[in-house]
Amino acid sequence: MTDSVFSLSVADDGVAVVTIDVPGEKMNTLRSSFAEDLKTLLKDAQAQAVKGMVFISGKSDNFIAGADIKMLDSANSREDALALSEMCQQAFFDMKKLPFPTVSAIHGAALGGGLEFALACDYRVCSDSDITKLGLPEVQLGLLPGGGCTQRLPKLVGLQKALEWMLTGKQVRAKQAKKTGLVNDCVPHSVLLDVAKEFALKGKAKATKPKLDRLSQLLESNPFGRNIIFKKAQENVLKKTGGHYPAPLAIIKAVRASVELDQLKAYKTEAEGFATLVMSDESKALRGIFFATTEMKKEWRNDDAPAIAKAAVLGGGLMGAGIAHVSAVKAGVPVRIKDVAEKGISNAMNYSYKILDKKQKRRILSKADLQQTMNRITGTTDYSGFKHIDIVIEAVFEDLALKQGMVADVERECQDNTIFASNTSSLPIAQIAADAARPENVIGLHYFSPVEKMPLVEIIPHAGTSEETIARVVNFARKQGKTPIVVKDMAGFYVNRILAPYVNEAANLLLAGEPIEKIDQALVEFGFPVGPLALLDEVGIDIGSKIAPILEKELGERFKAPDAFNRLIDSKRLGRKTGRGFYLYDKKDKKVDESVYELLGVTPSPRLNKSEIAKRCVAQMLNEAVRCLDDGIIASPRDGDIGAIFGIGFPPFLGGPFSYMDKLGAAQVSSEMATFANYNPIFTPCDTLKAMAEKGDRFYQAESEEPAVVEATPVDPVEVTKEVVEDEQASEDADTETTKSSFFKLVNFKSPAH
Repeated sequence: MTDSVFSLSVADDGVAVVTIDVPGEKMNTLRSSFAEDLKTLLKDAQAQAVKGMVFISGKSDNFIAGADIKMLDSANSREDALALSEMCQQAFFDMKKLPFPTVSAIHGAALGGGLEFALACDYRVCSDSDITKLGLPEVQLGLLPGGGCTQRLPKLVGLQKALEWMLTGKQVRAKQAKKTGLVNDCVPHSVLLDVAKEFALKGKAKATKPKLDRLSQLLESNPFGRNIIFKKAQENVLKKTGGHYPAPLAIIKAVRASVELDQLKAYKTEAEGFATLVMSDESKALRGIFFATTEMKKEWRNDDAPAIAKAAVLGGGLMGAGIAHVSAVKAGVPVRIKDVAEKGISNAMNYSYKILDKKQKRRILSKADLQQTMNRITGTTDYSGFKHIDIVIEAVFEDLALKQGMVADVERECQDNTIFASNTSSLPIAQIAADAARPENVIGLHYFSPVEKMPLVEIIPHAGTSEETIARVVNFARKQGKTPIVVKDMAGFYVNRILAPYVNEAANLLLAGEPIEKIDQALVEFGFPVGPLALLDEVGIDIGSKIAPILEKELGERFKAPDAFNRLIDSKRLGRKTGRGFYLYDKKDKKVDESVYELLGVTPSPRLNKSEIAKRCVAQMLNEAVRCLDDGIIASPRDGDIGAIFGIGFPPFLGGPFSYMDKLGAAQVSSEMATFANYNPIFTPCDTLKAMAEKGDRFYQAESEEPAVVEATPVDPVEVTKEVVEDEQASEDADTETTKSSFFKLVNFKSPAH
């Protein structure tokens, strides 16, 4: 089998060891040739009178990391996609029907199709290594597991666990996999193969019941209880996704089929659901995001550039604390926090401690790991300890003179190649670097709050920034777990520049009499995670007021914020941080502050429907996004889509502003803007949009031809969202790395700040 990813060797005891190794690739993935290769392998094994078979990876750090998404490109129709699923299902049926036991020996990632492969074996043994994680990330791409997993997994771990893992894309660590029955044993890597061989000689595995607590047993053992589970799952999915994503509902339907239909019809339900999803616009959009982020990882790579080994942060506020946290925890480098007061330093260090302490209490990391991580974070009120720092990230308030002074301080106190990165949200980097002795080291590094949760970072070189500095900062941002986009140095950069007119239009609608909650609901129903006025409350109305004049000065009248908002600031209504803004906040909930209308001199008088409200706000964002492309703020529509999705939560199922405009067509977008411009000239479509409308042009002229291999599930350990079925019991969750998958990171964004 020289051309196969499988290599077979049979020992004297009759146990066949099959090594899975995709030639020339870092990760094992299921390719289009997989089914035929497996068929040949199994035929060869049976000819050699094998007594048992063990599958093990030839890679050092992964079992099978998923499937090659390019297989989906061959599906030109729903029938083609259906054939892909049925082919995979049949291959796994062939494994199940073997006359001898099969065992998966798992070390590293077993994700998506990799886990489905393991589930088709009689036994699963995994290493207890930290890198061993099992999961089903298909939902992140708008798909469901199409190789029989929706049928096999519930019988192994129960309906509730199966739904939770498939609906969230959550990865399961080795100990929890053993605890739930997903794997039969969890052993040190050094004896993994030996233990797997022992299972291979045990004989075919007998069906066992899932390891469930008494309540779960009661619910899952009868039709009435199961109906409660499926109903609750569907309610929570609709609440989280707003009905914009068909994949979670299709997963529920397929899992339900596993207990309500005969086997043939149940597997057919899964395959048909998979086929429908492959051809859906939502899945195509999510796959496009995956392709884009994969492609971006190749850019600005410079392996010869010096790595950033030590970092410092100026300012111990929320942004500074968050930047210090991701630097110490994600990037794993020592971080020095400088603040004018000891209290600022202690607050910043306590910020990280609280996050890590939650993980320690959930047994995600040990007490020793917590202490080791905290030891990387130190503080000072002067520049002591800065001599050998590689990057200094400034995170203070928007004051040009203050930031210029910090550049001078860093150039005096640090080494010649120390990078000065400003977290400014609006000030041009060229102005900050204007008096720098080494301007080639000055760059913008714009994070979004909360830093540890928001995936995007804007990297802003000015005209004099060196390419080495850009490459070093891009690499460091990726080490911090961020998705970086490099943008041009102009006021507002990209994200804030498209966000400002969107929020301003929401404010104009409010001043015209549209109710606060109606405006926000309209944009949430459109697909944003929060409405624009709720977002302004989260950011801080005072912060927004400081950014607006900078944008107006640099970019013109269309960025002018409503003067009426000064009344909110004068009355100390700054948003959530003061307990009131457009909404009143308490520990449990928020509600509209009705007194805002009187303060602003507004009498609520609804006239527009929600669709019209959403179109007006989004139109402003789309128009400005095209201007940003014209001005070279972003290098491509792809960067614009990623920036909007990961920076402000533009609906991922729409693919980003440029993909959305392509879907509607430039003619329709331009026409709607021209209609709005009849009452407000600010809506006039920009020249590029009008020209595209006349020619019928698109922003994306051809389908992506980039490689589409799933390398791993991009997840961040953050505070878990509500469980899909029920809250987990503390004892069940103790050994689980609680994660929010990329899918739910997209559809359930925390409110981003500037």
